[in-house]
Amino acid sequence: MHPNPLFRSDDVALLDGLVEEIGFGMVFVATPDGPRVAHTPLLISDGGCVRFHLSRRNALVPHLDGSRALVVVNGAEGYVSPRWYANRDTVPTWDYVTIEMEGTVRKLDEVELEDFLYRAIDRHEGRLGGDRWSAEETSADNWARQLRGITGFEMAIDIRRPTFKLSQKQPQEVREAIAAGQVAAGNAPIAQAMERFAP
Repeated sequence: MHPNPLFRSDDVALLDGLVEEIGFGMVFVATPDGPRVAHTPLLISDGGCVRFHLSRRNALVPHLDGSRALVVVNGAEGYVSPRWYANRDTVPTWDYVTIEMEGTVRKLDEVELEDFLYRAIDRHEGRLGGDRWSAEETSADNWARQLRGITGFEMAIDIRRPTFKLSQKQPQEVREAIAAGQVAAGNAPIAQAMERFAP
């Protein structure tokens, strides 16, 4: 988390909504072999926890149940060039959106894991539009085999550490120039984040 309080938010609904919107992140945990990370789809449960699944063979799986972990979700990001400032006597920086979540992890039972999978499929198929794929199109044998290959987890979120670093320290005209520069450079998502999260 960036130390500047200007870049923070305490809006839990906004943060959880962003986790749902992005839907993918990284899980970090300490293991006897050192720190490890896994990349995984994420959903916020009805109880406000974050759920995810990993391959059963993932090195984190034996160490997660009952452990404290860190989940990181990254949103839009982009290099900020001094060329976009009227006064170029400055240095480059980076704008970005990220959420760090910390808490204790527990293993999901099979019913909970299947519920997570159905919800994830429904959410992501719905985003694509058109002819949706349904889990019922998978044979029972194939579904059971795939299910045996993964392990589901839920982390109760104790701490949220978001950073919305979007050139808020700059005057409005400079921020507008930065946003225009980002769009011209092909990075519209960070310009949209500047308008959405730090208007």
